[in-house]
Amino acid sequence: MSAPFTLAMAAEAIAAKRLSPVELLADCRARSEVLQPKLHAFVLELWDSAAADARAAEAEIARSGPRSPLHGVPVGIKDIIDLKGQVTTCHSRILLDNRRAADAAVTAKLRAAGAIFPGKLATHEFAIGGPAFDLPFPPARNPWNPGHHPGGSSSGSGAAVGSGLLPAALGTDTGGSVRHPASHCGIVGLKPTYGLVSRRGVFPLAFTLDHVGPMTRTVADNAILLNAIAGHDPEDPGSAAHPPEDFARHLGRGLKGLRIGFVRHFHETDQPAHPEMAGALEQAARLLAAEGALVRDVTLPSLNEFAGVNRTILTSEAAAIHEPWLRERPGDYAHVTRRRLLPGLFITGPDYVQAQRRRRQLVAAVEAAFAEVDLLLTASSMDPACRIDDAAEVERTYPRQARTPFNVTGHPAVTLPAGLSADGLPLSIQLVGRYFGDAALLGAAAGYERAAPWTLPALG
Repeated sequence: MSAPFTLAMAAEAIAAKRLSPVELLADCRARSEVLQPKLHAFVLELWDSAAADARAAEAEIARSGPRSPLHGVPVGIKDIIDLKGQVTTCHSRILLDNRRAADAAVTAKLRAAGAIFPGKLATHEFAIGGPAFDLPFPPARNPWNPGHHPGGSSSGSGAAVGSGLLPAALGTDTGGSVRHPASHCGIVGLKPTYGLVSRRGVFPLAFTLDHVGPMTRTVADNAILLNAIAGHDPEDPGSAAHPPEDFARHLGRGLKGLRIGFVRHFHETDQPAHPEMAGALEQAARLLAAEGALVRDVTLPSLNEFAGVNRTILTSEAAAIHEPWLRERPGDYAHVTRRRLLPGLFITGPDYVQAQRRRRQLVAAVEAAFAEVDLLLTASSMDPACRIDDAAEVERTYPRQARTPFNVTGHPAVTLPAGLSADGLPLSIQLVGRYFGDAALLGAAAGYERAAPWTLPALG
């Protein structure tokens, strides 16, 4: 078993015929045989069918070269995203027989690019629960320490990429569920601009907050994956008619002259962060300034106000989706999922309308900040990962984050590694960009990544 490949490394080696898709998949499979029993990243393994696809990719590439950088590369799919012919369980006993007749839009785009699918990845139940031990599948665990929480709800995606089991995966993000596992697993997680990536074929959590996003070990890999999955979908009512673009085009631009607004109050007063996480943010601000960025403090509405608006909208919309099962099959949910879903049944129509009205004001406040700066720097998680079996600590730390504001507003946001805690667990930061400024955001993230005093995680 060799050192794990990043997506870009694998693509380059396959294109140069130094590596075959068959060899790459075999290496991932060997890594899975060691790590899956510890991490539970997969809920469904499809290595045999993936091997057939790898052989077909190898033959096609030999004839005519790769279709894209993803041709022959394994990509994991969070198990709320449809994969043709396979079940989408949403990590729940309610949907154990939910076999899908068609790919989700993002899966179809990846398939067209030549990606290979070795399995479906664990999630918190219906992307709203937490790590639960009363479901048909065990919860995914943190690759840095399997006794710890990997973040959620895209927990299997974070564990698979953070461990090097797979070079890339898709997650979904309604209140931070791509960026939370990215924070805890030491990887790069992007929530794109709302509407940039289709949600068709993805089991919904909250229609007006849901995003699909890439999870990778590097920023360049993130741009490769976003290039494959972005694009207008007229069958998704929330899809934006945004023209195609290359999200990798600014990766070499650097940080000089960028105006970055540091939202300190999120982690200093609104939800005071763990000292090591606060220290990582200060170090990141100094690093960005040393690279030529102009960093200054900015003020937004209270983090707790963003969280309240997100919670009201999310639980209302989730209750509308789950109401039949909550009435007819409440005992089939995990305890933690049921507890998170039920309050939505008691939110009134006026409550929901007022939350949506306040949402517009919060959007305006963030847009006003972007009239003065190019990017925002904020916390992602306020704490390193806690133990997964400490239910009280999971419950305490789960909402301590600064990700939900940008589900409320729809701005693109990326979480990046920012070193390790004294206990050897990942620390993180978050950068936020203007609407449809995803390419510029990734360019700044790449500049930060190059300048950071740490390298790729020691995986395996």
